[in-house]
Amino acid sequence: MRLDKFLARTGFGTRREVKILVKSKAIQVNDVVVKDSSMHIKETTDQVSVYGEIVKYKEFIYLMLNKPVGVVSATEDSRDRTVIELLDVDVHHFEPYPVGRLDKDTVGLLLLTNDGALTHRLLSPNKDVPKVYFARVEGIVDEIDIQAFVDGVTLDDGYKTKPAILNILSKGEVSEIELSITEGKFHQVKRMFESVGKKVIYLKRLSMGALKLDESLMEGSYRELTEEELESIQ
Repeated sequence: MRLDKFLARTGFGTRREVKILVKSKAIQVNDVVVKDSSMHIKETTDQVSVYGEIVKYKEFIYLMLNKPVGVVSATEDSRDRTVIELLDVDVHHFEPYPVGRLDKDTVGLLLLTNDGALTHRLLSPNKDVPKVYFARVEGIVDEIDIQAFVDGVTLDDGYKTKPAILNILSKGEVSEIELSITEGKFHQVKRMFESVGKKVIYLKRLSMGALKLDESLMEGSYRELTEEELESIQ
């Protein structure tokens, strides 16, 4: 990899800014001062330092975000604040993006990464990766709804959903439930309940596959996945 590309990917600025660092004799490769920012290096074995600080190369980033209400699951949007705007600038050079999406008014677990292969595995319809949600629903959710979700319900556009597992936590004028689905249709959870005559008034994603939301994360906060979490979804 070209040195300037390597440093750009590790957050040391644009290629033009890297050239300025070279002119300042700030960069060394294997303890030798660099004279040409276009030189090629082996990113996994060569030792690169800037002002004496060793630069560690990392190709991918994996972030767990507790998405708050009011932001959209997109990399850019002309009207609304995006989840990317919640991230510190020091991770922007990785160009992370949300894996799937949560509605603007839905909170909870959202994975952001730049790993295309992992994204494909998690979102592929053939993989049937379960996603678990907690919801508050207007109306009494009962065993009839449980069976309807197991059988698959027909949405307003005529699409019949795959089997889903509905667990009732409490019944009342507002019921609390957990729902596990393996799809990600637009507004799917809300539309599923609308198909049985009920309305979701609060929705939070708790997990995606083996990855579970860290409940210690405040809404709007994020952290990198641990090695164990990453291995669980690979």
